[in-house]
Amino acid sequence: MRSIWKGSIAFGLVNVPVKLYSATEDHDISLHQVHDKDGGRIRYQRRCEICGKVIDYEHIDKAYEEGERTVILTGDDLKSLPEERSREIEVVEFVPSDQVDPIMFERSYFLEPDSASSKAYVLLRRTLEETDRTAIVQFALRQKTRLGALRVRGDVLMLQSLLWDDEVREASFPSLDEKVRISEKELEMSSALVDSFAADFEPDKFSDDYQDQLRELIEAKLEHGDSVDTSATFGEEPEESEGGEVIDLMEALRRSVEQHRPQKEKRKSKA
Repeated sequence: MRSIWKGSIAFGLVNVPVKLYSATEDHDISLHQVHDKDGGRIRYQRRCEICGKVIDYEHIDKAYEEGERTVILTGDDLKSLPEERSREIEVVEFVPSDQVDPIMFERSYFLEPDSASSKAYVLLRRTLEETDRTAIVQFALRQKTRLGALRVRGDVLMLQSLLWDDEVREASFPSLDEKVRISEKELEMSSALVDSFAADFEPDKFSDDYQDQLRELIEAKLEHGDSVDTSATFGEEPEESEGGEVIDLMEALRRSVEQHRPQKEKRKSKA
């Protein structure tokens, strides 16, 4: 892993130098778009509406529009903000861990001690463990001031950015205003159903079936010849495929789909 930010945790007079790492990653297979008729690559371009030229990122500024007026904000403008220059994760309070609503969690980061001695880091970690508290912090990252929750995961301090209070919607549904009578028998049967599914949560027991099936579909297409030379997506003529491959491919695809389709779906298709 490569750190994406360096700074320090500050609470009281204690300062804990740390490095910040992304704690999660996307496992989805990366797909791009192509023209269905010829397989040509489709790209999105950053084209200026005035001069018509495609613009590099280094020449792109941000802007805010209000009515007929637009304010342009350069990179230097944004960097000049005091919060943007801050390299501190400031602890503002310690709260009971169960008071942080999971709906507020946004992104997760690991924190690594960034000093010759990790004593202050370990002290903070142990304190959070002993008190069963979560540190609410404020910090700046990627041109945004953020609220965060600092907690312990194993031997590591974890920082989770939080949504601001006004970013969480209130849920109010008229259908829930109706009075509903739940009998003791219904509640008992529902509880029994819950008990029948009861287990300890083990994340490694679960897998992303869609991504597994997508990978198998791609491999089947590669194996049976339903692929285009990568250079062809940039405008070169694709080589002609031999006849008969379509039948083999369709059979392979049918078997792949049938193999992974739930038994219930199989029964539906045969009905």
